[in-house]
Amino acid sequence: MLNDIACYRCLNRACMIQDPQRELNPDGSASNPWSLCTVELVESLKALFRIFPMWSSGIMIFVTIGQFAFSILQTKTMDRHIFPQFEVPAASFSTFLIIASTIWLILYDRILVPLLSKYTGQREGLSPITRMGFGLVISCMSMALSAITESIRRQRAIEQGLEDDPKALVNMSAMWFVPQYALLGVAEAAHAVGQIEFYYSILPKSMASIAPAMYTIGTAVLGLVESILVSGVDWLISTGGKTSWLSSNINRGHLDYYFWLLTFMSVINFKIMMVCCTALLNNGPRNDGSNRLSHEAEGKQCDYRLLPES
Repeated sequence: MLNDIACYRCLNRACMIQDPQRELNPDGSASNPWSLCTVELVESLKALFRIFPMWSSGIMIFVTIGQFAFSILQTKTMDRHIFPQFEVPAASFSTFLIIASTIWLILYDRILVPLLSKYTGQREGLSPITRMGFGLVISCMSMALSAITESIRRQRAIEQGLEDDPKALVNMSAMWFVPQYALLGVAEAAHAVGQIEFYYSILPKSMASIAPAMYTIGTAVLGLVESILVSGVDWLISTGGKTSWLSSNINRGHLDYYFWLLTFMSVINFKIMMVCCTALLNNGPRNDGSNRLSHEAEGKQCDYRLLPES
């Protein structure tokens, strides 16, 4: 029986037989697979439609990760020394993101899962959707912290008379950026694992390989969304000869405003995800034993049967 999803009931028509003599071959297969599909194909399409809203809500976290390319420009203007004789390269600060992701995955798997499973009753501790939401919340915090840090950096650069010298070193440690990288690492790890596990829980076993592919597609869409966002903000703010937030001179620009914009977008994205979760739970598969396809077939004087796989 095909699990019914209320908002996708119209797709059930694709596997309803109205004229068996015309639509079926002697062996019982569909004479025209483009007009009559198997129940399994319809359910696979429904599963893809069900995961699409949750997948789209995950694009924003990739956008926040992509915007940390601006952090390279920021850290190049700051003191990157950990020890007197050791200076961290500006591009290497993303290592803190990877370290934070690794630490979070170990802590969650070895410590938090046994503790949380006692209270939630779930073997994985928290449900995939909960972990996705947790990742989005942490990414909002990371972007807000980025905006605050950049505001402080820019203010210090102006106070030190470096407004017109974007390459000059500001008397401020680049270690200020470590917390935001750490938060983003935790957000990415929590959201990525939750997202892939969510796909596995929704998609049928025959489509299991699509789960990691959907996550990879999200990273690919990042480049397009990021380019549109950066170009749009730069064009809109610089209209009329104004200084763009994303000016090549970061001391005159306002990266902090841009990061606040991303924070606002991340919050809106989280609210959209909550709406998608509610719709998903309310319109999920029903286990009441009723075959809605059969009822629809009776109402339309159609025949309903399982077609052999082609």
